[in-house]
Amino acid sequence: MTHHVDPTRETFSLFKALPRNEPVHMLNLVKLRTAAAYPDGRTATGAQAYAEYGAQSGPVFRKLGGMILWSGSPKLMLIGPPEETWDKAFIAAYPSAQAFIDMLRDPAYRAAVIHRQAAVETSRLIRMAPRLPGEGFG
Repeated sequence: MTHHVDPTRETFSLFKALPRNEPVHMLNLVKLRTAAAYPDGRTATGAQAYAEYGAQSGPVFRKLGGMILWSGSPKLMLIGPPEETWDKAFIAAYPSAQAFIDMLRDPAYRAAVIHRQAAVETSRLIRMAPRLPGEGFG
């Protein structure tokens, strides 16, 4: 399995090239490591490290207007590769793409992200343009 934990320089450049003044929803799919992989060798489970990431990054996320719109616990991959399993799934809403960029640049967030990097085995982060809910598909 390929590990995807942080955006590449190229994909972050593509993100920044899209409109920054529009609201964005970020679909997060996260698979945690059993044991966190801290560079300094400290020990924790992946779940403990991810919880610490949430505790430290949450104030920055909320200060910039972020909120969790939906979260769930994945149980079964009904359509898709069976080896692709997720521990966490959620949609984070930001008032603008710039707010997301500002979060990533915030010193407190940058200090917290080490816990995410230690916790996550692989992830998917998909920028979405919000739409009004309705009855139809697509």
